[in-house]
Amino acid sequence: MHFKWNYEPPTSEQRQAAKELGEKLSISPILASLLIRRGISTESEAKRFFRPQLSDLINPFLMKDMYVAVDRLNDAMGRKERILVYGDYDVDGCTAVALVYKFLRQYYSNIDYYIPDRYDEGYGVSRKGLEYAKETGVKLIIILDCGIKAIDEIAYAKTLGIDFIICDHHVPDEEMPPAVAILNPKREDDSYPFKHLCGCGVGFKFMQAFAKNNGIPFSQLIPLLDFCAVSIAADLVPVTDENRILAFHGLKQLNQNPNIGLKAIIDVCGLNGRELSMSDITFKIGPRINASGRMENGKESVDLLVERDFAHALTAAKHIDLYNEQRKGVDRQMTEEANEIVARLESQQHRTSIVLYDENWKKGVVGIVASRLTEIYFRPTIVLTRDDNLATGSARSVAGFDVYAAIKSCRDLLLNFGGHTYAAGLTLKWDDVVKFRDRFQQYVDEHIQPEQTEALLEIDAEIDFQDITKRLHNDLKRFAPFGPGNPKPLFCTRDVYDFGTSKVVGREQEHIKLELIDSKSSNVMNGIAFGQSASARYIKSRRSFDIAYTIEDNTYKRGAIQLHIEDICPTEEE
Repeated sequence: MHFKWNYEPPTSEQRQAAKELGEKLSISPILASLLIRRGISTESEAKRFFRPQLSDLINPFLMKDMYVAVDRLNDAMGRKERILVYGDYDVDGCTAVALVYKFLRQYYSNIDYYIPDRYDEGYGVSRKGLEYAKETGVKLIIILDCGIKAIDEIAYAKTLGIDFIICDHHVPDEEMPPAVAILNPKREDDSYPFKHLCGCGVGFKFMQAFAKNNGIPFSQLIPLLDFCAVSIAADLVPVTDENRILAFHGLKQLNQNPNIGLKAIIDVCGLNGRELSMSDITFKIGPRINASGRMENGKESVDLLVERDFAHALTAAKHIDLYNEQRKGVDRQMTEEANEIVARLESQQHRTSIVLYDENWKKGVVGIVASRLTEIYFRPTIVLTRDDNLATGSARSVAGFDVYAAIKSCRDLLLNFGGHTYAAGLTLKWDDVVKFRDRFQQYVDEHIQPEQTEALLEIDAEIDFQDITKRLHNDLKRFAPFGPGNPKPLFCTRDVYDFGTSKVVGREQEHIKLELIDSKSSNVMNGIAFGQSASARYIKSRRSFDIAYTIEDNTYKRGAIQLHIEDICPTEEE
């Protein structure tokens, strides 16, 4: 697949601003221009970006209902009430529950945690969970990463004498549940300055406020920041502002002294002895935490994350790793089946969205399949499966398109839905699936922009091979942690040639290992182009081409640089 490259050369004003900023910071104009593109134009902003400080975290009491939430938690502890920490079964929910439970159990023993079973109870607050709370004498439930739409369930809980504190980050409805406190920066009536916390982040802010109110040093919270980093990476929230601070220091914690459960997962992943990044969380750590909730019950992941004994944690991590292997097999099979359906449905070829449903698909894997299809076809995608007389599923979106708003436009057909711009979940009657599909697709047709369905690469800068030095590479690392809102810098170089030694590699000869030169220097650059072997014949023809790439460490040659090539484009086509 070839991408469309989107590159806007800097204006004369931007070049001048980059020059001045580079001189102040003693960095190259390339680095300075990357900062300017990220909206960072002053020396102080740059220093905060490169050296995120925990002291710059926002005052948690600026979040609406925070004082009420802390007072209710203090009252519960003072009265020795039983507290239940309740969360969603995905990575964000599990890490949030682990963080809040681990912090509070240091100061209070009458506390428990609960993760609903995806297959038996479904998403959010369940009647079974409330019955468990009632039977075990719970008086206060702290719910994380869900709950913002559980109006009837929380009203029922009140009749049982159970109060709720909601810590959520999903978009609220006009009507909100009758909870004691609702901590959610996306509330319309909340003036909290940063709106993009994940569920674990909201839980962290609650614990930060509780600590501050009770004279507990902030240093007691630092060992829990690795949970925040894992959640931010896995939930794909913007790695900007407060999330950047939490992710930066959370990664530091993950690399230096991770929680025992995370240490066990790192061991099982084979990531020991290397500097962990956000992509390691996204592709290695996060999927394993998710796997137990997808295949069996997410509570096993929380059990692992709060484990105190490393030997027990390692055994549990290996067990969860088996779930992940099972998940990969189901995921692969379902994605193949979904691709076959798309290929058969001629009408899908011209649509701006994809809605697929099959009553035999596994509920815990539909979100992954929706993500895969979005990546393949560059269209908002919904994948549904059957649960008795209901259809339940997940939606994923493309850059710039609000899939939550598209689903909300069909709310009269839905029994339940929730989420945010790029990911959502929904439940409806199985008999209404076709009607929903048509309505959803009509909304997307009317609202999506043509460029949002294109395979697009956003190029940060056009450079030559002579610009690629070890110093530039080391400086680029200071832009981490990477993620939405702060992607890894993507470069392009024009008129490059095969040095004569490039070759196809991989088990199925699907990748190209490249050695390249450009037209302006004699520098030979090593590169790897995954899944792009179709371009090998053109490359070996000795004609020039353009490449888009990120600059990486060469994992096989210590201290060396390697280009991770995203796209190869014959120069003649430009």
